[in-house]
Formats: sequence, C-alpha cells, structure tokens
Amino acid sequence: MSEGDRDHSTGSGRLVTGAAWAALLLGLWLWGTEVTDVRHGLSVPATGDMAAVGRPAAAELPPAAAPLKDARPRRIDIPSLRVQAPVMPRGLDDRGGIDPPPYARSGVVGWYAAGARPGAAGAALFVGHVDTEDRPAVFHGLGAMRTGETVRVFRDDGTVAEFTVDDVQVVGRDRFDARQAYGVRQSGRAELRLITCGGTFDRASGTYTANVIVSAYLTGTGP
Repeated sequence: MSEGDRDHSTGSGRLVTGAAWAALLLGLWLWGTEVTDVRHGLSVPATGDMAAVGRPAAAELPPAAAPLKDARPRRIDIPSLRVQAPVMPRGLDDRGGIDPPPYARSGVVGWYAAGARPGAAGAALFVGHVDTEDRPAVFHGLGAMRTGETVRVFRDDGTVAEFTVDDVQVVGRDRFDARQAYGVRQSGRAELRLITCGGTFDRASGTYTANVIVSAYLTGTGP
C-alpha cells in the first residue's frame, strides 16, 4: 500500500486495502468453472491465531448435498467462531482486486457478487477483514477453524445453506496458486471459500504476507 493510501485512510483500521487482496484476483477466472484436479492434503491451519496449528483433522465428513437454486446471501453464521455477520455484495476495486467491505464496517462479510451464489453449484467467495488497528475484525479467528465445523449462509429465498469445512490453509503471497485456492474440488458440488489476511503484517508495505482460505461444501439446508 502506498503512503497516499495510508493518508487517505487514517483512522480506518489496519489498512490492508487493494494490494492486500490482489492475490484474490488470480482466482477470478476459475469461478463458475469445473476445475476438479485440485490436490488435497496441503492444509496449514494458521493466521494470527497460531493455536490452530497442529490440530487433528476431523476423521469423517458428511456427504455433499445437491446444489440449490440461485439465491443471494444475507447473513453468515459460524458457530465455532461465534460469528453472526451481515453479508454485502462486492465487486472489484480500481486496482482490479476484490473490494472488501469498508473498514468502518469491519464486522461485515463481503461476497463476490459476480461469482457463484452460496448454495448453488460452483465455489462462492466470501471475504472479510482479520483486524483493524485497534480491534479484531469479523474473520479474525478464521484460521482457528477445523475440518468438520459448520458454516451457515442465510439466503434471500428464506433458505439456509449449511456447509461443512473440509480444508483450512494459509497461503503465502509468493506461493499463491489460483487453481489450488479457488478450483472446484468436486464437479457439480456447491462450495464455499472464506478468505482473509494471514501470516504476518508487513508495516513497510501495509499488507499481510499470506491469505487464510477456508474451504467448505454444501451438506444440508433448512428454512
């Protein structure tokens, strides 16, 4: 981030703006496609919450549910993190990266509205801030998630799409692989990606050194 970015955003929190989300753009071309040769077993659960490292993965995961019809997300609940957050649609910023919610709304999760809708076939993308200068933000605990945990997305058709986490990774910016991060894990399945900043904070550039990526797939629905 440039010095000008810092001046423009004074008081808005830890300022991880367009540059910090630039890696996300590398995956845009994959969304809505059926990329199925994604490798598993590369998970490294970690963010600023290093307690996640080394926890065992869940032994058994439920079968995938059939994808739902398109509907827009209204709210996301992550019971294990005690997160209940509204969702707002987002596009790309003027640098070509995904535009996260404003820091003034650090408790809100952004959904990339040009991509898949959560619950429908494909990989839907949600992004959120990890922190601000003075407090944790909505996805601060994302790296503490573990396989088998639940994410619920409340949709505007009155249904709740329930996802089960099957992968948690921290991906360094210098190792970012769009196919690994965003490719559909299984053809025809409804999947979800939750993404925030991770690694360490580089004060010189104003960005984090990695992204945390939680992957999940649809396993149930409810009213």
